[in-house]
Amino acid sequence: MPFTPGRPLAEAKADLFKALAHPARIRVLELLAEGEQTIGELAAGTGLELSHLSQQVTVLRKAGIVDSRRVGNNVICSLADPQTAELLAVARRMLTAHLRQRQALLEVLDGTQDAVALADSARPLAPAPTS
Repeated sequence: MPFTPGRPLAEAKADLFKALAHPARIRVLELLAEGEQTIGELAAGTGLELSHLSQQVTVLRKAGIVDSRRVGNNVICSLADPQTAELLAVARRMLTAHLRQRQALLEVLDGTQDAVALADSARPLAPAPTS
């Protein structure tokens, strides 16, 4: 449910994140960040059956994240607020930074030749340094 006066802001934020908390809905938003799309185009882009896609779009519409309108036989969807694309970009940057930190830690651990590493029989031995 979108924000309404008198409603705790934390509750409204939690509801927003609940609406975002599904991979299919995130994919729909990623596609809509590129521009308006018909339901058919969203179905092709997500690989979802029309009935499942319709349910996901309904959740996003009820949360005020997506707008839709009918033009002839087509339903055209769009982001209700362009900041949604920015929110997805921030999430991507956070995930990327997190994975880079983990990768750096893994590289440090793989390069460590201490007693624990040498005792780890499941770990392949690193080649001896050449000089």
